Amino acid sequence: MRMQIAALAVLATSPALAQWRALSGPKIAGALSERKLVHEGAWQQFEVSDRTHYNACSDSWGKWRAEGDQYCSQWPPTGGWACYAIARDDDTGALRFEGESGDLTVGHYAK
Repeated sequence: MRMQIAALAVLATSPALAQWRALSGPKIAGALSERKLVHEGAWQQFEVSDRTHYNACSDSWGKWRAEGDQYCSQWPPTGGWACYAIARDDDTGALRFEGESGDLTVGHYAK
């Protein structure tokens, strides 16, 4: 569970205050490829090669992909993939990740 949360590398905010627009698979790939998301005390870089680097006081490397209309990640040593729907707030550019259980987290692009 910790790695699934870490895979998001996001800051929780109030989703009710934003106007969220769901992203499709190609838009998810474009929103994440070669980009860095940050939140207080952590960040995550998404490489085009399917690798992702997460840092919150220590480094973790995993894999990511856009599958259907979801962002999916895999973190060793587990072999399974965790997938999330993604939406963008067009006003702020923030990305909201929604897990299968309905958990919501929000990330912001690094400046």
